[in-house]
Amino acid sequence: MKKFLAEFIGTFWLVLGGCGSAVLAAAFPELGIGLLGVALAFGLTVLTMIYGLGHISGGHFNPAVSVGLWVGGRFSAKELLPYIVAQILGGLVAAGILYVIATGNGSEIGSFAANGYGEHSPGGYNMNAALVSEIVMTCMFLIVILGATDKRAPAGFAGIAIGLALTLIHLISIPVTNTSVNPARSISQAIFVGDWALQQLWLFIIAPIAGAILAGIIYRFFAEKNNE
Repeated sequence: MKKFLAEFIGTFWLVLGGCGSAVLAAAFPELGIGLLGVALAFGLTVLTMIYGLGHISGGHFNPAVSVGLWVGGRFSAKELLPYIVAQILGGLVAAGILYVIATGNGSEIGSFAANGYGEHSPGGYNMNAALVSEIVMTCMFLIVILGATDKRAPAGFAGIAIGLALTLIHLISIPVTNTSVNPARSISQAIFVGDWALQQLWLFIIAPIAGAILAGIIYRFFAEKNNE
């Protein structure tokens, strides 16, 4: 139960901190943190929670990460569904709190940092570009995670590598999709936006999962080669 609660809290913090920075601070008059600030916010949420709660649950905070670790032989199948449920619930609670804060000055939530493609992509990128971006970015994210947490990697630095990787991913792909690489993050925002966000949500569930599976397969190949 402690593991699931840790995943709930970690995902809660990721959505509140990352999406919160995009909704509340990205374009704040004269003091907006912009794309760089939002990218750093997402990276910092993961970095801080890996050191805060990673020793309890492994610090997934993302259904795609859980799936990728399972495919990579680093996570038990019996815990996969409870982890994913905890992560989605954590994201939804964070989005609910963010909704209360964001509407506290009478404003509408707008896009609410939801992920999208086509006319809902920040840069107007089409569905194919969004699909490729989310698959590749999630794949690379999982390769970093699998490598940084490998028992042969230098101990104590995984959180830094993972946090910086997520920052880099957001710097690359916010203009394309607002960056998901995390179905729990996408679901939480889409629920509150509704309409187009729910219609396009399928891509931000399927693509990160596909990228994570690909990374798990790739890393198993490396692990098997190293064990020969």
